[in-house]
Amino acid sequence: MIELVGFDGDDTLWHSEGYYQSAHAEFERIVGRYADLENLRLHERLLETERRNIKLFGYGAKGMTLSMLEAAIDVTDSRISATDLHRIIAIGKDVLAHPVELLPDIRAAVEAVAGRYRVVLITKGDLFHQEQKVASCGLADLFQRIEIVSEKDERAYRRVLGECAVPMQSFAMVGNSLRSDIAPVVTLGGWGVYMPYHVTWAHEADTDFADSSPRVMRVDGAKDIVGALDELDRRAAA
Repeated sequence: MIELVGFDGDDTLWHSEGYYQSAHAEFERIVGRYADLENLRLHERLLETERRNIKLFGYGAKGMTLSMLEAAIDVTDSRISATDLHRIIAIGKDVLAHPVELLPDIRAAVEAVAGRYRVVLITKGDLFHQEQKVASCGLADLFQRIEIVSEKDERAYRRVLGECAVPMQSFAMVGNSLRSDIAPVVTLGGWGVYMPYHVTWAHEADTDFADSSPRVMRVDGAKDIVGALDELDRRAAA
């Protein structure tokens, strides 16, 4: 039976990726003044830079901003002006300052789940930024434990479940990323509720894991989370 339910933060509890997409669009407008964007393959080159830098800078707006600066200098052969570099820094600051807006019906869903199971929040990204989001979301009191990790992989989930003294087969994770929220948990023997967001960062979409596993329930929105967990609980008990 399921004893513990984990919730992702970004794009599961609150909106996030849309702000990054807007930042990328503004970044392209700035760099587009210096060269033809199609010839530059700017989107692909920025993604390559971000992926390369994750191990150094981690996830989040700060790492994105540093990667945008690096990519801008690279693709313009250092011709980009200091003024435009400052504009790119301002883009990153705007992402860090964006308000926390909960997804529709998510508060009621978390409250309902918390009435049936122990619940934890497991989110990744820049520690300071994620702490700000958690403090502002208005849901923190519903979680028995809040984990902000640098990467959501099998090692991280093993540690969290070990410290919670819950076997993996009694754990279900709710999230929008197959790569980070669902695949590692299911691989370890847990369960997943996959709630896709309308837009996904390319890095998070880079997975061959499919949501067709009997250990995964796909839902269209927060209203369906409780029902999905009930079904997984029945499967776990079978």
